[in-house]
Amino acid sequence: MIFGYLDPGTGSLILQAALGGIAGIAVAFKAWKARLMSKKAVAAAEDTETTTDESAVTSES
Repeated sequence: MIFGYLDPGTGSLILQAALGGIAGIAVAFKAWKARLMSKKAVAAAEDTETTTDESAVTSES
């Protein structure tokens, strides 16, 4: 029989890689969410500007 040996340093490395992967996924999700919210804010601002421009033209007539 062949027995493998994992010392505490190996377990620590595996734990660190797992936690780093989870943190990386969390940061990527947060960046994706911020980009999505930014695009929504720009679209909402464009809608507001269009409405304001149309009301200015209507009130001048």
